[in-house]
Parts: sequence; structure tokens; C-alpha cells
Amino acid sequence: MPKTSAQTLKSLGKKVQKLRKEKELSQEELAHQLGISRVYMGFIEQGRETPSLKLLMKISRKFGVKLEDLFHK
Repeated sequence: MPKTSAQTLKSLGKKVQKLRKEKELSQEELAHQLGISRVYMGFIEQGRETPSLKLLMKISRKFGVKLEDLFHK
């Protein structure tokens, strides 16, 4: 994976984790609400998986943020 892609995924994962913790949700709870497994949620937060656009849209709606805000610190 190109370095910038890896950095983008790690940044996205950290942002999702930060938003999840601010809402006091466990990975299990958020994963259930998004219709994915807890393991997959963990991989997203670690920057090890590339979520689909559909899933990114679900995440942005869940936290009330713009899609592009998921990619900014």
C-alpha cells in the first residue's frame, strides 16, 4: 500500500475512534449500529481496512459530521 494511503487510513481510523469514544460507545456497540463486525471495526480504527463509501457515509451520519471531516484531524 502506498505510504499516503496508509497514512490516510490511520488518520481516518484515529478520527473514528475519537468520535466513538466521545459518544462513549464500545467498538461492539458502534459496529452493531453500523451493521459490521467488531473485528472489522477494530481494523478500521487501526487503519488496516479500507471502509466502503457507503460505510463512511453511515459513520459520518452517525456522528453528525461531514464526510470530509472524517479525513481531517
